[in-house]
Amino acid sequence: MSGLPRLPFARNDVLALAPEFGQLRAAEPITRVRTATGDEAWLVTGWQEIRQVFADERLGRSHPTPASAPRLSNSAFAGGPTGDHATEREVHDSMRRLLTPAFSARRVQRLTGRVELLVDALLDRMAAQGPPADLHGSLSAPLPIHVICELLGVPYEDRERFRAIAEEMTDLTDPARSAAAQAEMNAYSFAVVRAKREHPGEDVYSDLATAELPEAEIARIAGGLLFAGHETTVNQIDYGVLLLLRDPEQRDALARDPGRAPAAVEETLRMAAPSQHGLVRYAHEDIEIGGVTVRAGELVVLATFAANRDERVFPDPERFDIGRETENAHVGFGYAGRYCLGASLARIELRAVFQALFPHFPTLSLAVPYEELEVRSDRLTGGFAALPVAW
Repeated sequence: MSGLPRLPFARNDVLALAPEFGQLRAAEPITRVRTATGDEAWLVTGWQEIRQVFADERLGRSHPTPASAPRLSNSAFAGGPTGDHATEREVHDSMRRLLTPAFSARRVQRLTGRVELLVDALLDRMAAQGPPADLHGSLSAPLPIHVICELLGVPYEDRERFRAIAEEMTDLTDPARSAAAQAEMNAYSFAVVRAKREHPGEDVYSDLATAELPEAEIARIAGGLLFAGHETTVNQIDYGVLLLLRDPEQRDALARDPGRAPAAVEETLRMAAPSQHGLVRYAHEDIEIGGVTVRAGELVVLATFAANRDERVFPDPERFDIGRETENAHVGFGYAGRYCLGASLARIELRAVFQALFPHFPTLSLAVPYEELEVRSDRLTGGFAALPVAW
């Protein structure tokens, strides 16, 4: 099957997807592809099919023979199997029972006022420094870092250290570098968790400190929370702002009515695609998805960003529309038992940004031509190194 479509697909616009995703979805919402590592996989681009995969416990992150398992990429963090095949479901269920209360909508909602104050302070500082400014460095990165430090109980003064480690983790070109960074992130995080056993606080790492799980699993979970808890939100802020700046009609509608921020957040989560990497799953037994049979051990790649533009579900799916009315939710946070624990937190941060940004900067615009923005395609999470703006 040498003629299989080969990942990754190139895209010519930072806000658009590679056209191959839509073409494949129109023909076969789940289809055979070859990954960047040369392995065969099933690529899922359909909204309904991806929901089926998320909801089916027969698909997971682990593989019985991880050393020989097919891979999506060279990323140690998200390019191949993770966790112990024999205990994955038990560990996953234990983790969700432990962490769901910590990340509950009610508990996170209490952070709203604090997040709004942080946003105002960051925007005031950006205004005082004057244009042009790097929105990424001034707002998009520091806000999620500050918030996740408070929620997890990680020392804020360590932010430069774990940000540098996170940067290494996202490397798609050097698997040894990525693996070493992941080990360092887990070791750093576990050291913080271990210290909470003697000096607990009201934070997530203190909850983890009491978990009855193997230390290696606690370290992996702690490292994953710190990485994912800030890295993905950084990119969503950048892309949300860029989507608004590229569509004056939508930007002006939000500026006139900041109360539309929640709708702008959901449309951003549907449309923003900082990375086209996809999520890795392995069939733990033979299973039928979308009319095809996936054999045990085969790799399934979930292109959630493509499913969020499924024309069978979202009318005019390529249009960014903060007034969109639909009964169908995007799958940017997963679905069912694989729904992201940090969804409420990300929404609060994005809402705080979108409702405050244009009242602070009514004339905000890009400070460089749109075509000159560079996507970090060599990084797992994609995104920008900078987002220059003026006002």
